[in-house]
Parts: sequence; C-alpha cells; structure tokens
Amino acid sequence: QVQLVESGGGLVQPGGSLRLSCAASGSIFSINVMGWYRQGPGKQRELVATQTSGRSINYADSVKGRFTLSRDNGKNTVYLQMNDLKPEDTAVYYCNAVLQRSILARPNDYWGQGTQVTVSS
Repeated sequence: QVQLVESGGGLVQPGGSLRLSCAASGSIFSINVMGWYRQGPGKQRELVATQTSGRSINYADSVKGRFTLSRDNGKNTVYLQMNDLKPEDTAVYYCNAVLQRSILARPNDYWGQGTQVTVSS
C-alpha cells in the first residue's frame, strides 16, 4: 500500500502565507514526479506545481513568483510554500505522486485525500 498524507491547509487572509506538506509512505521503489494540484469551487482540478526526479519544477502561471515547491527525497516528502495568497487560490489542494512500487513495476498515479485552503478576509 502507498499513502500520501497532506497537512498544512487552513484559513488565511489575503496576502498571507501557508505551507503544505505531503509525505508518501509504504512500499515505494522510486518517485518519478511529485507535486500539487488544486480544485477550486466549480472548477476542474489543475496543476499547481510538480517536480520530476531530475529536479525540474513546473509551476502554473498563476502561482509563479508566489509559490515555491521543494522536495526532501530522503523523506519522500514534498512541500508547497504559498506566499501572497489571493482569494482565487481558495481550493482543495491535492498531493500527487507518480511512483514505482518495485524495480519491475510500472509507474502509477497516487493521490492524497486533499487539504482545504481558504483565502478570505
């Protein structure tokens, strides 16, 4: 079994900051891609930021310069530092990992349960 456990969501005022964490646990051989997606009210799920095993990071245009993704490979953990938050950042944030459970296994997608981020005054 593989689990992605998220933490760090909450309510924050516009201009504030939050830090999300996601730890992957279980039978994991390698993590190819790890990052964050979000789904706002009435919207489709969208990419926020992801990092490949080669350390290349991809950010959504809407969060560039405000959000920073970092990864601790030794702990199979990814963090999302969110600064200068705006009301339009309000969403459920989901951790995602594309990983292999063994050297012979195909990479598969895994998702966390989601953590709510609300930006409001």
